[in-house]
Amino acid sequence: MSARGALDLFSAAIVSGLRANPEAAKPNLTSISPFFIVKDLQASISHYIERFGFQLDFQGPPDDVYYGHVSRDAIGIMLKTILPDVLPCPNHTRHEWARWDAYIYTRDPDTLFDEFKQRGASFVKELSFIDDGLWGFEVTDADGYVLAFFRIRNE
Repeated sequence: MSARGALDLFSAAIVSGLRANPEAAKPNLTSISPFFIVKDLQASISHYIERFGFQLDFQGPPDDVYYGHVSRDAIGIMLKTILPDVLPCPNHTRHEWARWDAYIYTRDPDTLFDEFKQRGASFVKELSFIDDGLWGFEVTDADGYVLAFFRIRNE
């Protein structure tokens, strides 16, 4: 199976699972925090706060700050600088079919899109069908990671 075919199957599985009524089940797992390697921790934290409305939960350790956690609502993102020669590596830089680094379900992508636009976010795709049955948008962060914010919508 091709990489594109595998991605299509994965996307279809996600869409199918969400269509099965995401509010009805009482999940045991409630959130995930992707871990992004960043070039400049302070610039990345500022980007998430200013462009995406996240809040800073933690940064440290106090004597050599190289790690931070930002969050908004029920999602979080861990950010970490490693060494000067260990640079960010967003998925799309490794393969054109792997364009998303985080796939975030939202109940109201229209309102979120308007907010992000007012905040000056950089859009990869503006509000539209970003994939089959997925209504939303894609943004890029300070390090080139692509976050897809979406909801299921038939038309």
